[in-house]
Amino acid sequence: MALKEISSNKCFGGFQKVFEHDSVELKCKMKFGVYLPPKAETEKCPVLYWLSGLTCTEQNFITKAGFHQAAAEQGLVVVAPDTSPRKGCNIKGEDESWDFGTGAGFYVDATEDPWKTNYRMYSYIKDELPNLINANFPVDSGRISISGHSMGGHGALILALKNPGKYKSVSAFAPICNPIQCPWGKKAFSGYLGSDVTKWEAYDATHIVKSYKGPSLDILIDQGKDDQFLTAGQLLPDNFIAACTERKIPVVLRMQQGYDHSYYFIATFINDHIRHHAKYLNA
Repeated sequence: MALKEISSNKCFGGFQKVFEHDSVELKCKMKFGVYLPPKAETEKCPVLYWLSGLTCTEQNFITKAGFHQAAAEQGLVVVAPDTSPRKGCNIKGEDESWDFGTGAGFYVDATEDPWKTNYRMYSYIKDELPNLINANFPVDSGRISISGHSMGGHGALILALKNPGKYKSVSAFAPICNPIQCPWGKKAFSGYLGSDVTKWEAYDATHIVKSYKGPSLDILIDQGKDDQFLTAGQLLPDNFIAACTERKIPVVLRMQQGYDHSYYFIATFINDHIRHHAKYLNA
């Protein structure tokens, strides 16, 4: 599949690039960022996928998180896709609210009209994007991990839990842990998946983890204590931790005093997350 290079910037000896392609799954043009560390010039490198949160594009993480030095040192390719179909879907109402439609794909495969044709972010992240990356970049397709923030933290958790063995490790910043119980999740899931709540459960990390039977998965979560969305009951990490504890699934939840939901929070702890993934990807 043809990739069109949009930008390329040298960074810590490697290159931060952005590409555009025609997505078969989403039936529109999609952009993604890819960081190629210096090591990628001579050998195949493991890949870390990063899923961003509500309203974000592929740009937020690559311009604000400050992950490049750690990724260069650890020899990780880092892929940061957009968060929803964006270009040319022309769906009525797609731009009416910030937490549904454009910029808010929620990493599900929609089953409801008018969203089901384009809003298939789950399959895009799980299959189409990795196939594209594997075919076009010097990566080791057997060594991949996943991380994300907020809505993207939800995406990272469900992809790791629903596909045992696919990802070597998973981490998240302020993830939406129990979407079927929070306002954001209820709005998105009812719109994309319809009114049958049992269909929602397939995309809820707190629900999925209760039946996880795959290889051991070391989960790292950072959560700001002063996160306004934590206070508003949108994230519900305690529900996820309780479900993991019940199933004896290793999870570390670090509550970070004074930090909020922003990229300042992510930039502070991103190196810890890069190292967390490198431990498994470079093993």
